[in-house]
Amino acid sequence: MRLIAALLAGGTIAGACLAQENRAADAARAAADRLAEAAIRLDEADGARNRVKALTETVHAFESGLEAMREGVRRAAIREEVLSRELQAREAEIAQLLGVLQSMGSAPSPVLLLHPSGPVGTARSGMILAEVAPALNVRAAELRDKLQEISVLRALQQSAADKLQQGLDGAQEARTALSQAISDRTDLPRRFTEDPVKTALLIASTETLEGFASGLSQIAVGESSGSLPDITDRKGTLKLPVQGRILRRANEADAAGIARPGIVMATRPRALVSTPTAATLRYTGPLLDYGNVIILEPQAGILLVLAGLDVVYGQTGQVLPAGSPVGLMGGVDPDPGALLPRDGQETATGQTQTLYIEVRQQNTPVDPAQWFMTDEG
Repeated sequence: MRLIAALLAGGTIAGACLAQENRAADAARAAADRLAEAAIRLDEADGARNRVKALTETVHAFESGLEAMREGVRRAAIREEVLSRELQAREAEIAQLLGVLQSMGSAPSPVLLLHPSGPVGTARSGMILAEVAPALNVRAAELRDKLQEISVLRALQQSAADKLQQGLDGAQEARTALSQAISDRTDLPRRFTEDPVKTALLIASTETLEGFASGLSQIAVGESSGSLPDITDRKGTLKLPVQGRILRRANEADAAGIARPGIVMATRPRALVSTPTAATLRYTGPLLDYGNVIILEPQAGILLVLAGLDVVYGQTGQVLPAGSPVGLMGGVDPDPGALLPRDGQETATGQTQTLYIEVRQQNTPVDPAQWFMTDEG
């Protein structure tokens, strides 16, 4: 009777399960379409009037598509794992069901129509079988659908490596083309020219980011007066400069017990870093123990510090439009096989790079969460 009750109960939830079964596969297919669209953008960028902008959008499209593909494959792996464990857990039930059906099939037909307790028992058993038969059909259909879905999910994951490799190749091609386009760009206005001797002296005499920031005006030659438009009305609405997630917030200590006034973002290798608003490029290059640093001035008295980049773009003194690329994170794009999750878990080759973001007003650090939409990381 417990088996019959389980069959009847299973039939009532089968429809709800079937409504969710293909979502993981659909997500991965949608991600593959996004990567295909990014490849089309890359082809179209060659003829774009503003090639830097077009290629920047292309790199972001590849990053978004690759992230969606990873997430789609992760969800597919989780779904396959759930289905496999569910079927394993029901092995005893399925074996019992098959045993009952086999015993019924081997018995003579007249015997099946009779019950030891007489006509009343025969009638009751006939009613039970009438109820069980539809439930058996439902459970058989559900089992068939789940086995088919596992087959589809496995095929999807096997093809994911090829899709990921194509996406990674396209992203690298777009990054290379972007670097060349930035080198060829000559249309950006400049507010000042950097004095390399004064810059070297400032770096040599500086022990803190605060000290360096306070001396930035000394390295500018022929700086034009005025400032970029005020952005205080956009406080709290600026987009983060890189795709990723917040790893540590302002004044939150790291594993070594060091707390800094900025935020730390975890990003993918080779992620593109862009300026969230129009800004003057005050400094670009290595600084102290921060690695490669970009210092942007969106308006007088406000500095945006981005530290930890591998490649930096632009020349000191240039005025960059909002969304302009300013550099790439370090690391190496992992092998597609390493990107595929095992047992539904993310691999250690995910967001392995860190970008430090600090905002300074009148050379005093403030919480970047006051300026950025940090909950979108």
